[in-house]
Formats: sequence, C-alpha cells, structure tokens
Amino acid sequence: MNWGSAAEFFAMGGHGFYVWGSFGACALLMLIEPILAGRRRNRALSELKREVAARKEP
Repeated sequence: MNWGSAAEFFAMGGHGFYVWGSFGACALLMLIEPILAGRRRNRALSELKREVAARKEP
C-alpha cells in the first residue's frame, strides 16, 4: 500500500478507527498484564508465608 500523507496512513482507507483502536487495546493489555501478574504473585507469596508461619506456631 502507498499512502500520500500521514493523514491517509492513519485513516487506513476508512478503517483507521478499528485498526488503531485494536492496536491500542492490545498495547494497553500487554502493559497491564505484567502488572496484574506481579500483584497475583505477591499475593500468593504473602499467603504462602502466612500459611508457613501458621504451621510453625505450636
């Protein structure tokens, strides 16, 4: 494909909203997922620490 201007490139032949919206949604989810995975990991580790501490108590 050959675009004559940046505006034509971003318009993507009338499909720009869907193309760039999909790209943006994918990029946003790829940024959020590691953050959420880190939170789940930290929560799991703290829960395991509590369980280990509870088992050590007589």
